[in-house]
Amino acid sequence: MPPRVLSRLLQIQRVLVKHGLDEIILATHLFRPLRFVFYLSPATWFHRERAGTRAERLRLALEELGPIFMKFGQMLSTRRDLLPRDIADELEKLQDRVPPFPSEQARALISNAYGVALENVFASFEEVPIAAATIAQVHGARLKDGKDVVVKVVRPGIQQLIERDIEVLFALAQLAERYWEDAHRLRPIEVVREYKKTILDELDLKREAANASQLKRNFTGSSLLYVPEVYWDYCRRSVMVMERVRGVLINNVEELKRRGANIEKLAENGVEIFFTQAFRHNFFHADMHPGNIFVLLDDPQHPRYAAVDFGIVGSLDPRDQHYLAENFAAFFDRDYRRIAQLHIDAGWIPAHVRVDELESAVRTVCEPIANKPLREISFGQVLLSLFEAAQRFDAQMQPQLMLIQKTLLQIEGVGRQLYPDLDLWKTAQPLLRQWARERWSARNLLRETRAQLPDFVQALSQLPPLIENAIQRAADGRLQFQVETTNLELLKRELRESARRRDITIIGSLTALSGIAWLGLGADPSWAGAALLIAGIIALFTRR
Repeated sequence: MPPRVLSRLLQIQRVLVKHGLDEIILATHLFRPLRFVFYLSPATWFHRERAGTRAERLRLALEELGPIFMKFGQMLSTRRDLLPRDIADELEKLQDRVPPFPSEQARALISNAYGVALENVFASFEEVPIAAATIAQVHGARLKDGKDVVVKVVRPGIQQLIERDIEVLFALAQLAERYWEDAHRLRPIEVVREYKKTILDELDLKREAANASQLKRNFTGSSLLYVPEVYWDYCRRSVMVMERVRGVLINNVEELKRRGANIEKLAENGVEIFFTQAFRHNFFHADMHPGNIFVLLDDPQHPRYAAVDFGIVGSLDPRDQHYLAENFAAFFDRDYRRIAQLHIDAGWIPAHVRVDELESAVRTVCEPIANKPLREISFGQVLLSLFEAAQRFDAQMQPQLMLIQKTLLQIEGVGRQLYPDLDLWKTAQPLLRQWARERWSARNLLRETRAQLPDFVQALSQLPPLIENAIQRAADGRLQFQVETTNLELLKRELRESARRRDITIIGSLTALSGIAWLGLGADPSWAGAALLIAGIIALFTRR
């Protein structure tokens, strides 16, 4: 184990003990190679009062371990198929409370990215950052043409820090796989691998700029959501420049009310934005916490959302879209057998699971929720309850479903903070029904057929020469069908072994009989007959 990883593991162990999480060390054996340090630590010799719940202490420990572990905790909070509910809820509270780095460094990084002095790019640049997060921080600026923009720049040295802590996380995951009995269910190496991909993607700000451009194009002409303009000429891998949005943060309810915003309309619009992204566009902003949503109040009676920070987006397979919408509808109709069948048809549950058993599990989890008034029912909790019901049947959930559930919970939380009586089903039902009608409409089917027609025609044009070639090979006796399967190979080997044993048996029997005949006839030399007999017997006993 590299020294830097060992040193970091010791630091993690100290933080876990400090926050009363030493049961993680004892129960999971994550620190088995370092257990002598744990047992020699005076902090473990005495009983200590543990302040806060297990989930709260875990969140505090991750915050102390630094931004990479905080980010890891945020990602873990989306994997509710793996974590207990109390821990997932608490990890959702993790925010990038990271101190900013000096503006001199920011200026130098931006200048290096452009290859020219900062003054040659911007008319003005604000020294105090607007926001600072794990991966990057944001400064206000003004372009030479007078446009107000924000400049996002990747933190110095963050790549090396990420690589070190990813290496540590993989070391922890490997120890867990080796020593922890629950590792097969939580799949720690898979979780770390998923996190690595996510966080390394966030280092590429051109990728985030592309996400923003796509979202803006999807909402062109819409009065629901405004997406800032990306200024591509100023974007680099480590620097992104976007239009500056000036609005009221969505969680500043008092200011929204003071300025006369239509709060009920705002809450309903948030739900419509989510379902429009998830089902009509199939491309959704997956990090819509209150810090990333502003409200534009040019017309307070028709307030408009404005989104920022597009590092995390999601999409759904068309089949998952269909089954997700059908699950919502079946839940509100209390058709639990339909929900069970949908889970199996979608491949989320193994096909060998009995529908009636899954139906019973779904009913047990969902019936208490379904008895509540509609305005008290949370779509996110419905999804979460369905995931929990499916866990005992080896459910295989996709990361996209985790993302959409997390986003739905965020949107619901914001909506109900704005307007506690928000009726999610009343708002969402017409949107889902309209989407279903459009999806199966004759116009949409014709459009999809027309889109696939060129591929079909191209495949059709290649068919005659393929048929002609097959006929010619058949006429020449060269047409062969290759069937290669593992079972077939095993059968071939068994047949060969059988033939070999048969041949040895025949040869051994003949040899032994020859020896007996030699000895019976009293032929000389007599030792030759004995040798033949012994050789035949050995052959018969070793043929396997």
